[in-house]
Amino acid sequence: MTTGAPPPIRPARPRRSGPLRFLPLGIAAWLVLEIWLLTVVAGATSGFVVFLLLVGGLVLGSAVIKRAGRRAFRKLSEAVQQQQSGVTPARETGGGGALTMLGGLLIILPGLISDALGLILLVPPVQKALGKYAERTFERKVREATPGGLGDAYQQARMHKPDGKVVQGEVIRDDEPPMRGPRPDDPQLPY
Repeated sequence: MTTGAPPPIRPARPRRSGPLRFLPLGIAAWLVLEIWLLTVVAGATSGFVVFLLLVGGLVLGSAVIKRAGRRAFRKLSEAVQQQQSGVTPARETGGGGALTMLGGLLIILPGLISDALGLILLVPPVQKALGKYAERTFERKVREATPGGLGDAYQQARMHKPDGKVVQGEVIRDDEPPMRGPRPDDPQLPY
């Protein structure tokens, strides 16, 4: 028996872009490669050497992240002190602190490939090049953003003047004492 109602329509899932479609497969392949490489090293040396490599990566990565965090906190407190004293702090480019923390995180992760990538991220010329690339990419994405999107909101937040939109309303001042009786600008009723 049918009621004449159409079957429910499922909302269409948005399609993933090309790289995002293969991200889970890439992560799985990376994990398999890391495990395989650790077993090869364990077979060539011993399991104790692999254990020492993993513990050393954990200690080194923790030290790198701790040092980068202290440096970031020191820069933040210096910037706050400069701003409180009236000096405009200089804008830094590159994002070295974030890349240093990412490098430390990659070193902490168990595996030799992630350790190698983390150590590469700790090299200052690599940090500078990746920081400039990330900044250019971010600026390009903000310029290409559609109106009303996140990029538009970011641009509006960066502007010193509002975008010129007019909101109709009435201003009511609380600092004036209320007047007793009719005001001169009130409409008069005919007698």
